[in-house]
Amino acid sequence: MALIMKYIDSISRYIDSHGDSRTKDWPMMSSPFPTLAVCLTYVYLVKVVGPRWMENRKPLHLQNTLVMYNAIQVVFSAWLFYEIGISGWLTGHYSFRCQPVDYSNNPRTLRMVHACWWYYFSKFTEFMDTIFFVLRKKTSQVTTLHVIHHGCMPMSVWFGVKFTPGGHSTFFGLLNTFVHIVMYTYYMFSAMGPQYQKYLWWKKYLTTLQMVQFILIMVHAFQLLFIDCNYPKAFVWWIGMHAVMFFFLFNEFYKAAYRSRMMKKNGAIAAANGHAKPNGYCKSINAHDDLAMPQTTEATASATPVSKANGSTLTNGHANGTANGYKQLANGNAATMTTAANGSAHKGSNGGLLANGYATKLLDDASHELKQRKTPK
Repeated sequence: MALIMKYIDSISRYIDSHGDSRTKDWPMMSSPFPTLAVCLTYVYLVKVVGPRWMENRKPLHLQNTLVMYNAIQVVFSAWLFYEIGISGWLTGHYSFRCQPVDYSNNPRTLRMVHACWWYYFSKFTEFMDTIFFVLRKKTSQVTTLHVIHHGCMPMSVWFGVKFTPGGHSTFFGLLNTFVHIVMYTYYMFSAMGPQYQKYLWWKKYLTTLQMVQFILIMVHAFQLLFIDCNYPKAFVWWIGMHAVMFFFLFNEFYKAAYRSRMMKKNGAIAAANGHAKPNGYCKSINAHDDLAMPQTTEATASATPVSKANGSTLTNGHANGTANGYKQLANGNAATMTTAANGSAHKGSNGGLLANGYATKLLDDASHELKQRKTPK
């Protein structure tokens, strides 16, 4: 224990001697350990405590809360983008090729320093993304990618605010806040109800946008390894390797999402083609949208149609495209055939769309044949 305390004390002395004096007394800036403790607590809550607490409880309906939360995040991200941009990147005062840190008390410089701290603070507010998943029992979306991304960011940004608040690495914050404006705008409209889904055709590009963000950050950071620039090489590697890690994590998610969409699409086609069988048997199609995009909304889930088949109600929230085949009632040579079809579509968190139009065709054919059989010859 004494050895651990000695190690912690040596870290604190190093931080005090090399940290930026302007942010030394700001909230959470005196030591990295409070931030680390919050991040570890977040991981424990969303992976252990939260799921256990919700295990025997019904999911909470948070539609209005989600709309308000995402609207606040849009405004907050837009303000951060403006502050970071107006303090250097969008005014011509910062160089995209090499931008050393300005440690002066110039008003514009201090504005950037404050923007850096608020960007750090915003990483804690984003923990609510995961907490809402847990409260709504969307535990399948509390993925490793999601938890790593949110759990690492406050700790990563803390070092930037402590040692290099401003300069080259703030390009990361500029791009990230722009992406969050787009991302939380999508979440907000998606939470407002199914009537807005037709305007959200572009959601499939969100993951691509995030990956492009990380590529730009990698290029922007690693260029300093090949040119002479008065910027700490340690932070070049720190920012660049974070971008590399997140790029490959999001790339794996993107490929998994694409494979799942293709499998569901092929499965839907195969199941639809198998509906018209000689013995009149028809299978049900269940679209399980369990891919973990960053967020799905309560409104979309609650708006999922409920299907009925043979008098039983399906209330599992999945979209069901069910086409019950010919139901034969044997009473001599007279047979009545009834077909129930429900071509419902459910938009899932991965942007997939399952539509069973084939069931409608079966309904028309069955009705036509029923009329023919009832018509006296």
